[in-house]
Amino acid sequence: MATHRYDDHHRDVHGSGVRAAVFGASDGLVSNVLLIVGLAGADASAGMVRTAGVAGLLAGAISMAAGEYVSVRAQNDLVTGELEKERQALADDPEEETEELAEVYVERGMSPEQAREMAQLVMQNPDVALEVHAREELGVSPNDLASPGIAAVWSFVAFAIGALVPLVPWFCSSAGGVIWMSVAAGVTGAATIGATLAVATGRSIFRGVLRHVGIASTAAMTIHFVGVWLGSMVQL
Repeated sequence: MATHRYDDHHRDVHGSGVRAAVFGASDGLVSNVLLIVGLAGADASAGMVRTAGVAGLLAGAISMAAGEYVSVRAQNDLVTGELEKERQALADDPEEETEELAEVYVERGMSPEQAREMAQLVMQNPDVALEVHAREELGVSPNDLASPGIAAVWSFVAFAIGALVPLVPWFCSSAGGVIWMSVAAGVTGAATIGATLAVATGRSIFRGVLRHVGIASTAAMTIHFVGVWLGSMVQL
């Protein structure tokens, strides 16, 4: 089969694994940065920060994986149910389904005669008919459902990696400046995620980095001052 020159022109925009990985890494990074700077602001010990950071990493990764699995599985169940309804409708009343599909083609610009002919051609094959009706009426493809397991694994691994980035300095040092090393690691991680997303979506790398670093930095500063305030309140 000849290779079309546009075969690789478009990116895969349906990959649930990529989406789960991006959200997982970003969420893990930001949540653990906030946890660490909040505890540091409250004058917690290095040991407490390490323990809380590891606990946050595990709890967040497991929660993200479970949530992603349940979400994707529920979505698949919903789509599967609708596909069964559509399959039954095609079997019970093929003429009405043919008319529905012809109307769709007319709306797309075909003449009524061309639309009717195209719809009848599609309806000759039950599998093709189901796929076309599902795509036109539901906006989904029966053969393109996301995998709950893959999405869950991507979420777990990505969250754990993101959450580990600001935590690493606390295992390497207990000096007073380790909080700034942790913040620097978090900023670097946020910049990396922003740049990666920008490259993947064809957007401006500068804007992508600026957006992610700005969000993470603003949140971290806010939580740090909250931690300082809480620490001072506890000591009163």
